[in-house]
Amino acid sequence: MSSPEQIHQPRTASYEADPAQVHRVLLLYSGGLDTSVMLKWIQDSYGAEVVCLTVNLGQPGEDYEVIEGKARMLGAAETHVIDAREEFAREYLVPAIKANAVYGDGYPLFTSLGRPLIAKLAVERARESGCDTIAHGCTGKGNDQVRIEATIATLAPELKVIAPVRSWQMGREEEIAYAREHGIPVKGGTEAAPYSIDDNLWGRSSEGRWIEDLAHAPDDDVFQLVTRPEEAPDEAETIELGFERGVPASLNGRRLGLVELIEATAEIAARHGVGILDHIEDRIVGLKVRDIYEAPAATVILAAHKELERLVCTIHQNQFKGELDRQWAYLVYAGLWWEPLREDLDAYMDHVNAHVTGTIGLKLYKGHVRVLTRSSPNAVYDAALASFSESGGLFSQSASPGFIELFSLQSRMAWRLHHEPRPEVE
Repeated sequence: MSSPEQIHQPRTASYEADPAQVHRVLLLYSGGLDTSVMLKWIQDSYGAEVVCLTVNLGQPGEDYEVIEGKARMLGAAETHVIDAREEFAREYLVPAIKANAVYGDGYPLFTSLGRPLIAKLAVERARESGCDTIAHGCTGKGNDQVRIEATIATLAPELKVIAPVRSWQMGREEEIAYAREHGIPVKGGTEAAPYSIDDNLWGRSSEGRWIEDLAHAPDDDVFQLVTRPEEAPDEAETIELGFERGVPASLNGRRLGLVELIEATAEIAARHGVGILDHIEDRIVGLKVRDIYEAPAATVILAAHKELERLVCTIHQNQFKGELDRQWAYLVYAGLWWEPLREDLDAYMDHVNAHVTGTIGLKLYKGHVRVLTRSSPNAVYDAALASFSESGGLFSQSASPGFIELFSLQSRMAWRLHHEPRPEVE
């Protein structure tokens, strides 16, 4: 067995663990190949006790009793499963909805939003369990290492971090060999999962295999959450989403809890092939990558919220808020959830969304979502004013010529200066 000093590279950050001072480790444990190998490897390499933490953010199909049992079998000193779905929805997804949060014109940030919560819970449980170190399974090429480690360094400077996948120099085949050698069962009973998957209430991402080949069209087997649009029902479905102060509150007239509403919306949208995104993305670490995303709930809810917000806000609010939305999404994507600017932006989002109450009707059909109807007691809209056949009240058509003359004054003057001939100066 190698000693920690032999297998670890020199530390480059203050929060990285000194191998000699690693005694009790909180491991973020999913039950998959990487973290299962990690659980055994940390015990052998550091001689440390390992406390396993698994966080439920709404990943479909997980058996948490099986995950805990596997961790205990592999020698975990303690195992913990936290159901954080409500906190995730309330404290992370709601702000994202109010900010119409997407990154790179498409990605609705479901992994980005989950990581700071997972890391925060890891800090809390590490302190409760007397751990000196937190371990995670992120690679050195992804954004998740930034999100998790920045959170730990912010909230718990006394805790240190180890990231074995970054340093142990094992590829997938070596990990499988290590698992065989140490009797580690592989999640799902297969040794080579076709894709690297991350999922939660808000969506699912797939990486690996052909996805890395930009010339390769998506294979059908990647879509495990959303129905392929070609196989979606031939009949469209209309739904109504109700919002109160920017927060989704009802589906088709029925009030639901936030988690239940997100799950129900996802089920309907997925059935109709809504929410598939084949995305080229600029990662924080400098790479440009391709991801396949399936985000049925996020696609529908964000479309509805943005339309309702547009209805109740003024032109100036709508133009200004779009810039703030993009800045909010960038901070979250970049792993800067704890940046004070995000809280500043949240204050503005909350203020604007105090008026975002109403109902949006949407049609779902073979991969597409389209807004059909809009209703709000706070709509900055008057049917009589919008009508071409009526006048009066707050709007007088006879005032338009004077407005046009003043509104276009600078543009008209500039055009003449730039285009009309000028007398030559002798």
